[in-house]
Amino acid sequence: MHEGFQKKFGSTGRSKVAWYGIVLVLTAASLFPVSRSRAADDSKLVSTTTREGRLVVFDDVWETIQERYYDLSFRGVNWSAKRSAFRPAAADATSTQEFYDVLRQMVGTLKDAHTRVYSPEEKFDWWNPRFVTVGLTIREIEGLPTVVFVEPGSAAARAGLRRGDVITSIDNVPAAKLSERRLQSLAIPPDDNSTRSRTIGSLLEGSAGTSVTLGWQGRDRKTQTTVLKRYWSQKHLGLRSQKTGSVAVIGIDVFTQSVAMDFLRSLPKMLNDAEAIVLDLRANGGGDAEAMAQVAAAFMGDGINLGRFVDRGHSYFDLQTNTQVLSPFASFTQTKLPLVVLTGESTSSAAEILAEALQTRHRARVIGSETCGCVLAIRSRHSLPDGGVLDVSEFDYRTVDGIRLEGLGVKPDEPVTITRADLYSNRDRALHSARAFLNRTASHHSIGTSKQ
Repeated sequence: MHEGFQKKFGSTGRSKVAWYGIVLVLTAASLFPVSRSRAADDSKLVSTTTREGRLVVFDDVWETIQERYYDLSFRGVNWSAKRSAFRPAAADATSTQEFYDVLRQMVGTLKDAHTRVYSPEEKFDWWNPRFVTVGLTIREIEGLPTVVFVEPGSAAARAGLRRGDVITSIDNVPAAKLSERRLQSLAIPPDDNSTRSRTIGSLLEGSAGTSVTLGWQGRDRKTQTTVLKRYWSQKHLGLRSQKTGSVAVIGIDVFTQSVAMDFLRSLPKMLNDAEAIVLDLRANGGGDAEAMAQVAAAFMGDGINLGRFVDRGHSYFDLQTNTQVLSPFASFTQTKLPLVVLTGESTSSAAEILAEALQTRHRARVIGSETCGCVLAIRSRHSLPDGGVLDVSEFDYRTVDGIRLEGLGVKPDEPVTITRADLYSNRDRALHSARAFLNRTASHHSIGTSKQ
């Protein structure tokens, strides 16, 4: 087994993985123990500027997925056929960018948000995430690719783009036509909302330093165009909180050991005089599952089974809430305050496990939209011969009831649909619904009698 794991055999004869506090990965991507890539020795790297080098890297990607992938049926994909289909295009690629585009197309046929390939200059660091952007984020709202975030001070903001604006064209191609073309190329079923959402959100992706011509329609329905350059941006993830009346609103963007410790240290202060809690996981792409289990213990108590991870060889481990790390916080106690969890399409991995566990145990009401349905796990990052990195889903997850969240996600108790009008008016419809629910709860129960 990989370093940091130990194999044990239970009465069933199946191997059980014992897990000892290894860091788990972040993002819409993953949530299982994973080690960082070792620094590559540049003198030993192959070059993808040559046909021979490209084939070496291509074969390494295909073979690693063939050997490690959690699902021996490859989610119904003929993986051997994909090698034959994509290898010639990889060999004939005219640039590193084109070559990695071919690799991403091949990996993308698995329709797995966790299994991803990064070129040497794009290597993703889960601990210090950065990404290429044009200064805005888009999502499908009311059936249209819509701006949901504009980075303050960016060229996009200076050009006049605002939340709620509709993207009409990308490089002079109608955005609707471009999105449908991509969706058709991936053969996405009509009910696969998660993959559709990710596909729409990726329409502006490209290499840093390249430009995109963007057309958009504002609130006044006038169409404008601008040219935006893609650039690297550092993403700062962590913990945030505010008090709105008697409700403590706590946002967690990622699960790491440091964030979990900050949460546990700060919780008594955050809950001071609070009568209810809103836990906002809408921007949480996952992270360290052990850290998530520590956060879960604050709401559920110790020793609660959160589900099981199983690999292709039937090795497994059960994830449980754990307060043993709380010894420095001797005065800390489990909170029983009424709880609402906010979810969205970006709620992924470990965040989905937490939302599902709180929901099925009737510990919290879930409000928002369906989660990503991206709940697979990576054992370790694989370094490619050219210095790139490959992430491969090696573990599947089942809830305590044996339900797979991968491809399914968590369905909210109270669905909330965001509109363009909400974006233009900066109205947080989900948070408003959460507070309304908690107010109704307060009218039926004396929630102020149970503080922590």
